[in-house]
Amino acid sequence: APVLECIEFLMYSLLINWLGAGFVIASVGREIANRHLTTERSPNHIRQSVEWLYAFDIHCNAFFPVFVLLYGVQFFLLPIVLGSNLIASIISNTLYAVALSWYWYITHLGYRSLPFLSQTEVFLFPIAAIALIFVLNLVGHFFNLGWNASRVMAHFYFD
Repeated sequence: APVLECIEFLMYSLLINWLGAGFVIASVGREIANRHLTTERSPNHIRQSVEWLYAFDIHCNAFFPVFVLLYGVQFFLLPIVLGSNLIASIISNTLYAVALSWYWYITHLGYRSLPFLSQTEVFLFPIAAIALIFVLNLVGHFFNLGWNASRVMAHFYFD
């Protein structure tokens, strides 16, 4: 049974976290890029657009550090990050904030590399939301309103 549980977790992680999230984020990112970020050069130029597979490739490249941090590093830190004290929450939430911010930064770099796109900084906006949630969560911990991201995800996956 433990082997089946590991396979189930692996399949869920691959199909939902990587493939499912990638499908949604690549589709939304592509639409944002093609509708709002393309530059019009002149009537004589061919209109260029972001292909869906390129947007999905950006997701794959951006997901790798998330995978390393949240599946690899976090595994070795589980005895620490699953605690219910402030230090555990800070380490856990910092790990998640860094991983998700890194994801959006690499996503920004992927779209920024295309010469026909402008104002690709919009892909950095989620980092501001991540930072705000991180700070609110840190302050909320002192009022019993904060949460530990590792504990939340462990409950989500294993309960």
